[in-house]
Amino acid sequence: MSRNLLLTPGPTKLLPAASAALGSPIIHHRTPQFQENIKEAVQGLQYVFQTKNDIYLLTSSGTGAMEACVANLLSVGDKALTVEGGKFGERWTELCQVYGAQATVIKVPWGKAVTAEQIKEVLDKDKDIKVVFTTLTETSTGVTTDIKSIAEVVSKTDAILVVDGISGVGVTEIKTDEWNVDVVVSASHKGFMLPPGLAFISVNEKAFKLVEESKSPRYYFDLRKSKKTFAATDTPYTPAIGIIVGLCESVKYFREKGLDDLFEYYGHLAKGTRSAAKALGLTLFPDESCISNCLTAINIPESID
Repeated sequence: MSRNLLLTPGPTKLLPAASAALGSPIIHHRTPQFQENIKEAVQGLQYVFQTKNDIYLLTSSGTGAMEACVANLLSVGDKALTVEGGKFGERWTELCQVYGAQATVIKVPWGKAVTAEQIKEVLDKDKDIKVVFTTLTETSTGVTTDIKSIAEVVSKTDAILVVDGISGVGVTEIKTDEWNVDVVVSASHKGFMLPPGLAFISVNEKAFKLVEESKSPRYYFDLRKSKKTFAATDTPYTPAIGIIVGLCESVKYFREKGLDDLFEYYGHLAKGTRSAAKALGLTLFPDESCISNCLTAINIPESID
C-alpha cells in the first residue's frame, strides 16, 4: 500500500477531530444549531488571533480574503503601500492594480524581510497612503516578518495595517490587539489544519471606517454585509457549513493546547526539520535571521528535477 506523505505548506494534514467532524451529517445554515457553531468558531478564532475585533467568515480561499481587503478599504486613486518579498506579497500589488489603487512598492530581496524603518521611510514621505499591506509569513520564501515593530510605526499614522496571515496565524505569534494590527486575514487550510474553502478577516474600528468610505464596487465580498450578519451570528450567503463545523474542533484544539505551548512545539519541529535538511547537505533559502517556523524553504540542488 502506497503512503501519501503531505509536505506542502497548504493544504496541510487535517486535524483528526476536525476530519471526523467534516464527516458528520450536513445541517442547514439558517438554524439555531448552526448559529451556535458560528459563535463557537468565531470566539475560537478571536482567541487564536488574540483579538476582540469582529472576525468575518468568507467562503473562499485566502486570496478571496485578500481581495476583500483591497475592495473594501480602498477606492480608485487611493494610495497604498505594498511589500513584495515573494509571490504572495506581489499579490497585494496585483490586487491594488485591479481595483485602481496607486501602490507604492517596497521590493525586498526574496529570502529577506522588510523592516519597520523601510515602512517608516515611505510613510514619512507620503502622508496620503491609506493602507499598508504586508505578510506575516511569506509562504514562497519561508520568511517571517516582524509585524510588531511595523505595527508600532503604522499605528502612529492615519494609515491602517493589513497583514496576510494565511500561513502564519495559528503557528506564529501575532497579538492583533496588543500590537495594534488593524486587519489580519487567514484561511482554513494551513495552520488551522482544515480543508481549503474558508477565509477569515479580523477588522478593527479604525479599519472599518475605510470600509464605510470605500467607493469600490462590492457584492459577495462586501464587508458591510458581513458586519451586519455578524451581529446576528450569521453569514450573508451560504457558508462552507462542513468546514465551519470542523473549525469548531480546530479552535478547541488551540484552546486545549494553549498558544504559547503550540508555538514552542512548532518551533522545535521547524528546528528539527532545518537540522535534518542541513544534515542531508541541503541549504535553506531564507536568511536565518527572519526564518519561519511555519514552513521550511530549502534550496533545491540543480541536480534534482
